Amino acid sequence: MIKHILVLGAGSAGLIAGISLKRKIPNITVHIVRSPEIGVIGVGEGTTPHFPAHLFDYLGISRRHFYTHAAPTWKLGVRFLWGPRGSFDFTFQPQLDSQWSDLPMANGFYCDGEFRDASLPSSLMHHGKAFARQPDGSPDLQPFHALHIENKSLVETLESVARDIGIEFTDGKVASAERGPGGIAAVVLEDRSRIEADFFIDASGFRSELLGKALEESFVSFDRSLFCDRAVVGGWERTVEPILPYTIAETMDSGWAWQIEHEHHINRGYVYASQSISDDQAADEFLRKNPKAPKSPRVVKFRSGCHRRHWVENVVAIGNAGGFVEPLEATALMVVCSHAKNFVEMLLQSSCSPTPTMRDLYNENTFAAWEDIRDFLALHYRLNTAKDTPFWRHCREDTDISSLAPLLKFYAENGPTGLCRYRLPKPTSAFTVEGFLVMLVGNRIPYDFKHSPTAAELKIWQAHRASLDATARNGIGVRETLAYIRHPAWQWHDERTMPVPRTR
Repeated sequence: MIKHILVLGAGSAGLIAGISLKRKIPNITVHIVRSPEIGVIGVGEGTTPHFPAHLFDYLGISRRHFYTHAAPTWKLGVRFLWGPRGSFDFTFQPQLDSQWSDLPMANGFYCDGEFRDASLPSSLMHHGKAFARQPDGSPDLQPFHALHIENKSLVETLESVARDIGIEFTDGKVASAERGPGGIAAVVLEDRSRIEADFFIDASGFRSELLGKALEESFVSFDRSLFCDRAVVGGWERTVEPILPYTIAETMDSGWAWQIEHEHHINRGYVYASQSISDDQAADEFLRKNPKAPKSPRVVKFRSGCHRRHWVENVVAIGNAGGFVEPLEATALMVVCSHAKNFVEMLLQSSCSPTPTMRDLYNENTFAAWEDIRDFLALHYRLNTAKDTPFWRHCREDTDISSLAPLLKFYAENGPTGLCRYRLPKPTSAFTVEGFLVMLVGNRIPYDFKHSPTAAELKIWQAHRASLDATARNGIGVRETLAYIRHPAWQWHDERTMPVPRTR
């Protein structure tokens, strides 16, 4: 029976894993080793809606505590400066895989021209608003949003929660890991102190100290589908720029650039393929388009892929220690939350005595989830015709999306029908059929079946869009929403059921 779990790494992955374990299985001992060797990438974090759902709904972390200390802003989706349209929005509420009851076809069939205003978040994004406004003027905080968070404040906030629920911390540099009959027996620190545990969470980032180094688990590269392997990172302090309620993904000559919106800071980075452009050339292109960025942006190197198994013997890898892909769809924290929750649920179902078949199921599901992310990101590259540079020609010709062949064939014949979900390579895709349809319709991929709407249908369609546009036009922006939630009279709906953690 697992009674003592050691988490190696005190970044967001290690802390979320540790908090998930301790919150859901309070009788186990959770001990986190915070090693200065294990750094963080240190860029602004964008999330999907899975992240706030995990923190607030699954773990019951106080919204007031989190918003006060982590100071996030809201993200309704991603604006892609991409493809033949030049721009389209991917929101976290269905736009295309949705249908109004007074129309005969799904929304996607009315979106050949444009699909702005096909959902409320789409309209809000267009007007730069975060939420609709309630009759009393306050924001209507619906759960169709994700977050933008500074990594440093996120880690500090999660650590305060971890300490409050009884998680132990030890500071020290990791020197080695000792093997035992059941896997890892102990972690040895540089000062020669030795920490034993029944089970280990490897949250050591790209170093993958336990799963990759000590246990030598094989790594599966995604380099046939995802060609980028570096990023130049640089942001600047906000001055007069509005706080946008979405992330931007902008096509660049040899990759793409993100823009993540924080209250006082704008975070930018350029993800690129080192085989197509040098570090200096990438930095030059980045600085030409972002003159406010620091003149020497730092370079982050990475490899896209994941370990074949994430659970080996008595070690589970969470976060970058298990796998990594570029942040094109902000999947990093989504993966951390999903994998931590799945592991916790397996411990609960086995009374903390997991069986080999349970471990095998975890590994199958985890690897399938990584393949799903790989396929979805690869589609972004294969379809983008915004630039005709050597890198993008290579992407359109050589990106491996063979696993998506059934979906693409079905879409080519039948168009943006929700039935495309039955041709997804992973029926349980985290992106749902909506995500794939947004990429296909957003990039104007042709299809044979065409619906010719009547004049009456078009009138109804435009009336729905106009109604959403009017609601969004009267919406509330990020700055005003921040002022509301910071007012002493503001009440979060969870405050009656969960105590506010102590401030340290």
